Amino acid sequence: MKRIVILGAGSGGTMLARHLFKKLPHESYKLTLVDPEPRHFYQPGFLFLPFGQIAPEECYRPKTDFIPKGIQLKVDRAVHIDPELQKITLDSGQFLLYDILVIATGTHIAPEETAGMLGTGWRKDVFDFYSFDGALALRDKLSQWPGGKLVVHITETPIKCPVAPLEFAFLADAFLEEKGIRDRSSITYVTPLSGAFTKPRAANKLGHLLEEKDIHIVTDFAIREVDNVNKKIISYDEIEVEYDLLVTVPTNLGDAVISDSGLGDDFGFLRVNKHSLQHEQYPNIFSLGDATNVPTSKAGSVAHFQSELLSANIIRYLMGLPVQLDFDGHANCFVETGHGKALLIDFNYETEPVEGTFPLAHIGPLSLLAESRLNHMGKLAFHWIYFHLLLEGHSIPFVSPQMNKGGKKLEPTPT
Repeated sequence: MKRIVILGAGSGGTMLARHLFKKLPHESYKLTLVDPEPRHFYQPGFLFLPFGQIAPEECYRPKTDFIPKGIQLKVDRAVHIDPELQKITLDSGQFLLYDILVIATGTHIAPEETAGMLGTGWRKDVFDFYSFDGALALRDKLSQWPGGKLVVHITETPIKCPVAPLEFAFLADAFLEEKGIRDRSSITYVTPLSGAFTKPRAANKLGHLLEEKDIHIVTDFAIREVDNVNKKIISYDEIEVEYDLLVTVPTNLGDAVISDSGLGDDFGFLRVNKHSLQHEQYPNIFSLGDATNVPTSKAGSVAHFQSELLSANIIRYLMGLPVQLDFDGHANCFVETGHGKALLIDFNYETEPVEGTFPLAHIGPLSLLAESRLNHMGKLAFHWIYFHLLLEGHSIPFVSPQMNKGGKKLEPTPT
């Protein structure tokens, strides 16, 4: 009996497990999921939680709700992987042997990586919203905040869901306006990038939205420290940005088991082929979702697309067939812009976000790189889709794992 072990039962690990469970003969394979957290968090909800737009209990469910009988779930943490012996040591002292290992351990915030971030202001006037506890604490702060200098800050990239800090700034603008304190508040968006986003067309569109909403942007900001006493962040080239309330995205790192086992890059993300999701050195190790070092967004949509393709590649590997280089970096994201509107971006390794229609060419009904209420409704509907379709191992109708170029206003290819 072949042993398949998946480390991480978040979005990517759970979806992949469901796909494999459907496709593999149960009598020939033993499938085990390992995760230290018994709750499955709906992480897109962390964006809405600080503004009171979602209840805390809507952000999580027991992991056992999504794992069918026949898949073993071990609530434990992997602390070391020996790829030569194909052995995993767990925090409990137990160990697991594997024939196929999939690492889907995601990413986590590391505020301790920045001087002063975990200082006296942490969870008082310095907050994150990339964790459930952080988003909940920020909700309590914003409900009583009288207004002032709000700074939305990204420490460094890569980060989970690259558009989320922009969404937070847009939603904060609407939230403060609805509370009647926008006129006595300023919002500053501070990023290490040279623009609002990594892709030029989307950066231009999102930059214009920042300008329209009177949100000041500070680019190329490499933070050196958080000065808790004087309430300012300071860059290595001595640029200072003052705050009354700092909402920061700390450094994002991969799980320690990756680095401690010598399998990752400098940020602890697994080194894999960006098209096959197979480890560069050990062919029976695969990865998906935020745990990889592939140059696309660390987003739920990416984990969804990867899970469909990776399940097929793992089956090919088990059959002794070559894996296919079929993941193209496909990602799509709804970007909340406030006041009941959102825009949608769809892109991959080679094609940046452009205008057009999605998912059907010339029909839509969703518009790309353009604000609309329908896009906002799509963002809200994703909560149901996530729990009832994706985590059950189903595909979204008309949305393929590889990016469909139909309906997109692409630049002509140079001759």
